[in-house]
Amino acid sequence: MEGDQTDTRLASTLRFTPHRAEPVVLGEKEIAASGSALSVREVHDVLDQAWHDIRNGRALGHKSVLSLPEEAFWQEAGYQGRPVEFAGERLGWKLSCLYGANPEFAGVKVIGANAFNRHFGLRRSRSTYILMEKFSMQPIAIIDATALSAARTGAYASQVLGLCPIEKDQITVFLFGAGPVAKAILASLADRAAFRIGRVYLKARRVERAKALQASLSMTLPFDIVAVEDSGFLAEADFVITATNSDRPVFGDHELRRDACLLHLGGDEVPAETLRRILRQGQVGCDDLATVSRRNSQSLALQFSRAGSSLEALGPHLGILELSKTKDWRVQPGAPLSVTCVGLPVLDLYVVAALFQKYRASRET
Repeated sequence: MEGDQTDTRLASTLRFTPHRAEPVVLGEKEIAASGSALSVREVHDVLDQAWHDIRNGRALGHKSVLSLPEEAFWQEAGYQGRPVEFAGERLGWKLSCLYGANPEFAGVKVIGANAFNRHFGLRRSRSTYILMEKFSMQPIAIIDATALSAARTGAYASQVLGLCPIEKDQITVFLFGAGPVAKAILASLADRAAFRIGRVYLKARRVERAKALQASLSMTLPFDIVAVEDSGFLAEADFVITATNSDRPVFGDHELRRDACLLHLGGDEVPAETLRRILRQGQVGCDDLATVSRRNSQSLALQFSRAGSSLEALGPHLGILELSKTKDWRVQPGAPLSVTCVGLPVLDLYVVAALFQKYRASRET
């Protein structure tokens, strides 16, 4: 039978209607013009459903990454070695593919990234999502998901803060990073935890970036935000978030309060000493053991792989918890908590599908 013909006998028994139209292409301009961009609250609401489906086995996803050698980039770009302005920073020259499926949709997110892009006035990474009807696997839409990717990552901040056993009315947060994810973190905290936060200290590799982010948001956030040049105020922090492109730890364990809680969203940013201490004295967790372990780019996974083992193999025996398994962590009051989140691929599917459905609804009115 030809591909454009239908077996009416078989089709009559189907419980779904295959998608036949050409996929819609939604770039940033089309999303803005149609009013389809998701608010922070809408992102949180759809991610609540995503986590429910993940924990009940209704949503699946995986990630593949092709990391290209930095040495090859510098040579091919005409440099003798790594330029001094990239000292202490991951180039992150890679191609990533995140794919997932839920009860209604399937999809693939393709990410191209290179920190060198800032010298061209380009973003470090760009995400393109191909949304598909799940059963026929026909493409429905091709969507610029760069902003959505930052939003779904930033949403981890309020989710993890809700797990922290912090018994204070006004929490002090210390945020490392001043890029799109840092901005999304602040938006997430403002939407779901504004009443709990008194002040956020903001530190970036280049202090002018931290000051620029502070200036752009200070009049809109419901808590104080202060750009700082060093980690002097880290000792005051109840909740520490790392969201940088650093290739080494961004603080020393001695700089943290013993009961401070930590959310780790970047690469190898957390000292091994910190992770060992919290394993002994508090609770360590991640969004998903297998995904963090196999990606092997963050401090928690590297702690095990550098010793010849893996987080996936030893994590369950050490009591390391997973957001993908349960939301009831029951961390003891006053105990330190460290949570590493790599970003589960199927989360992108939910926010992209929600944006597409909002776009489709706008076209029908």
